[in-house]
Parts: sequence; C-alpha cells; structure tokens
Amino acid sequence: MERVWGGKKLATLFGRQLPTTNPIGESWELVDRSEAQSVVSAGKFRGTTLHELWTKHRSEVFGDGYDYERFPLLIKILDASDALSVQVHPPVHRAIELPEETKTEMWYFVATDEDAGIYVGLKEGATKANFQSAVEKGTVEDLLHRIPTRPDSFMFLPGGRLHAIDAGNVLFEVQQNSDTTYRVFDWNRIGFDGKPRTLHVEQSLQCIDFADFEPSLGEILEERLVSHDCFTVDRWVLNQPRPANAEPKFSIFQVICGTVSFGNSHEFRFGDLFMVPALGHRSLVASKNGTAVVLRTTL
Repeated sequence: MERVWGGKKLATLFGRQLPTTNPIGESWELVDRSEAQSVVSAGKFRGTTLHELWTKHRSEVFGDGYDYERFPLLIKILDASDALSVQVHPPVHRAIELPEETKTEMWYFVATDEDAGIYVGLKEGATKANFQSAVEKGTVEDLLHRIPTRPDSFMFLPGGRLHAIDAGNVLFEVQQNSDTTYRVFDWNRIGFDGKPRTLHVEQSLQCIDFADFEPSLGEILEERLVSHDCFTVDRWVLNQPRPANAEPKFSIFQVICGTVSFGNSHEFRFGDLFMVPALGHRSLVASKNGTAVVLRTTL
C-alpha cells in the first residue's frame, strides 16, 4: 500500500518486490476485505481467497465457534520511514454513535532507527479543552506522550487511544478487521496529490480517551503479550518443536528471526506469515537452524 509516510524497507529488510517507486508504507499480510484479499499460495486450497475459506470451509480451516461475517483479523507489516498522522480508532462504546468499524490493534517492533519512537496517549494533565485548542493552533505535538522504541518491544492500542508512529520504525501490526482511522493532526503535511490530507477532528474528539495518560511499552515478561476479546498474541522462542495449537483452532505465525519449518516441507524466514489450519493444530512448528522466534496470533 502506497503511503506518504512509507519508504523502501519492505524491500531492503524482507526482500519484497515493491510495485512502485512511490513510498510503500504497508503490506497487508493477511486480509479479508472487499477491497483486498489474501490468496492461498500452496496446497489443497491453492488459489482460494481468504473470504472463500471463511465462508465455505470455516470449520475445517478455522475451527468451530466463529460467527463473524468476515475473517475478523487484519495483519500488516508497516514501514514508517516518516511519521504517521496523529490518529485514533473508534472504541467499542462509540460503535452505536459512529457508523464505522471499531478497531483495536497491537504493534510489535522488529526494526527501529536510533532515534525512533511513538506518540501514544496524552501527557499527564492534558484535557479535552486544551487539546481542542491545540488542534486549532497546530500545536498538538506539545500534548502528546512520546516514548522511544526498540526491536522486540510492543504496544497494545485499544480503540480510543491517541497514537502516531514516528519515523524510523518497522513493525508487525495485528488488528481487528477494520480500516477506520480518524486523523486529528497530520504535521501540516502535503499528500501525494499536493494537498493536505483530510482530517477528522469532530470524529476524533468523540473517540479519544482523554483519561489515557502516558502509557508505556509492553515488556516481554512471558510468552503471552496480549490477551483481549479481539485477539491473543504470544511470542514463542522455538528451542524445540511445538504443536501449533492445543485445540483444533487456527493459528497465525509471523517470523521475527531465524528460519521456521512447519509440517516438514515448508520453511519461513524473517517477515514471512503462515496460517496453520484447525485440523493441523497438532503439527509441529520448529526452528530449522538454531533458535527462531515467532509471533503467534489466535482468537
């Protein structure tokens, strides 16, 4: 996906073939939306879209108990070579008032420049009134909480949390299947068309959690990084082979480092994503040489 804040790191870090010379900000790795579809690359369902799997083979591929209209997750790789807009996503409690999709997400940082960081939440003491004033004056940055990032750090972002990824970050993003973003400030930047990008100040002010002060990066203290109604994310260090799941449910894996094998015939490297179907949950995920690390996402 072309983005004004993107760059070329999807090529330099992951060896991807970029479709244009314009900055590329996002790769949608696993997606089931009307405007974009993942397609199975090999095996029994080769050539089948994710939506076709979801609607026609749900129990076999994903497991039982899911009643979402579409596959409920969207997984991306982001290259923030410049700062993203200051933005917010609709929280669940605003879903009735705002027609757009709610959105909760998490970021896992895989590469960061020396001075990289993120803006997340508000500085202690900021209020809705002085935030509105800062929007009008173009001084929003003064009220934003900024923290440095580093590889293997992560951040959970419930709907309503004000945020912006600053320049110099490459990350895996796990989120609800939603493409709703309200921009409240865009650093007075010009878009590809030579005009300022659209802002959504009124909607943003309805969504922002003005009691969300100075959150900190998540610390990797155990395998479980995020446990939420929308998704569960674990970080596995593969010192020995492990079954993909303890129950007949699907699991999504993204390789953070090393080479990972699955089912004795498939190998995956840094940045690769693969999904283990429900009926294959006992199959082993293993490091090919030495230790590998993966991000594992389930519902």
